Amino acid sequence: MPDTDPARSAPDRSVEDSTVQESHAAGTVAGTEAGDTGSGPVPGPRNGSSGPVPGPPPSARPGPPPARPGPPPAAAVPRPRPVAPPAAQPSPVPASSPDPSRWGRADDDGTIHLITADGERVVGSFQAGTPQEGLEHYARRFDDLVTETEVLAARLEAGGDAKATRTGITALLEGLDTASVVGDVAALRSRLDDLVGRAESGVAAAKADRDKARADALARKEALAVEAEKMAEDSTQWKEAGDRYKAILDEWRTIKGVDRKTDEALWKRFSKARESFNRRRGSHFADLDRQRTVAKERKEELAVEAEALADSDDWAATATRYRDLMAEWKAAGRAHRDTDDALWARFRGAQDAFFARRNASFAERDAEFAANAEAKRTLLAEAEKIDLSDPDSARSALRGIQARWEDIGKVPRDDIRTLEGRLRSVEEKVSDAADKQWRRSDPEALARLDQFRTKVTQFEAQAEKARAAGDARREAEAQRQADQWREWLSAAEQAVEQR
Repeated sequence: MPDTDPARSAPDRSVEDSTVQESHAAGTVAGTEAGDTGSGPVPGPRNGSSGPVPGPPPSARPGPPPARPGPPPAAAVPRPRPVAPPAAQPSPVPASSPDPSRWGRADDDGTIHLITADGERVVGSFQAGTPQEGLEHYARRFDDLVTETEVLAARLEAGGDAKATRTGITALLEGLDTASVVGDVAALRSRLDDLVGRAESGVAAAKADRDKARADALARKEALAVEAEKMAEDSTQWKEAGDRYKAILDEWRTIKGVDRKTDEALWKRFSKARESFNRRRGSHFADLDRQRTVAKERKEELAVEAEALADSDDWAATATRYRDLMAEWKAAGRAHRDTDDALWARFRGAQDAFFARRNASFAERDAEFAANAEAKRTLLAEAEKIDLSDPDSARSALRGIQARWEDIGKVPRDDIRTLEGRLRSVEEKVSDAADKQWRRSDPEALARLDQFRTKVTQFEAQAEKARAAGDARREAEAQRQADQWREWLSAAEQAVEQR
């Protein structure tokens, strides 16, 4: 019986086809030997003959057919090892060959009868040997059917194509009523009926597996279509989403089993989503190109202005403008990478040139200011040595130092407070000395001192006169007044000195 299971290996089909071929060949030989086509008996002695019984020339038993050519193995997929055909297990149907007379009989003329519960049935005529040999021949044909049945049972048990196996079993079952065999046909029929039921279960299970695989494939493609539609709607990760669409397409091609109509509908959804995403991405990059063109024009203007300011000597105002230009540059956005880099090189080069010139100028100025600071320190050392005992000379010397101080010029910012503080200290000392001299030469103060001296002289004269007159009381009173005014004079002189 031909094998219709595509999942089975070529060796399986060869073994089973060989079994069927042998069964058919045996039937052909029996028909030829028995003269089923109407031919007469083969001449020659029969019972009791001492000579050999002539028969047909032996025919070569057909061997297994060549294996079907398969597709060449893929380079990246290792070729599976051949799977051995399922071994037929011992059959519950009893073999007929050991005792064919249990299920049949042979007439003397070579007619072979099958004995069943319903009576006898002629299954053939055997003329190539003795009646007993004919009975044994038809028993072997029955055993061949049993073997073929068990091969199909083994295939079913091994998980082969249940539908193809059911077809083979059904064919055996349908031909059993007219089969030219001798054996326990009822047991074989029961065995085939049981296998048909198991095959039906296998077909149902295979169908359920196919339905599940189809549902899984449908669900997977549905999920991929939904994912594609989601990305088409709101994804802005252009590169990642584009790579994901490629991966979805590759996965889509590996999913099989969806019916054509549904598959086409899902494909249209996926294709539409991908096209929508591509349009959005194209629109995005078109807008980006326009923005980059605007940014290029604006940065070109900024670079030109920066280059124009590079030779300016207005350090403060130009530095401020450069800071403003940098803020405008950042706000302008990005142009195309090469263009943006070239414009930035121009802008940065002009800015660096200006600040390099400014730094050089500041370095020169700082060196000049440092020399000025050293000169002022020298002046301060001279000023701090001014003699304050002569305030007029001290003021004159200080005025000369102050004039030279102004002629020297500016000093570093960090030295201004220290140097100016030291000069102010000298100025204050000279001013204090002049104030003291003025206070000592104050006419009012000197007049008061002369008044006190006059009083002292006057009372001392009165005391001397009273002493000469021998007037002790008047002498004592005058002397007391003189001492009092002398004390006031001393206090006044000290006050003048301390002013």
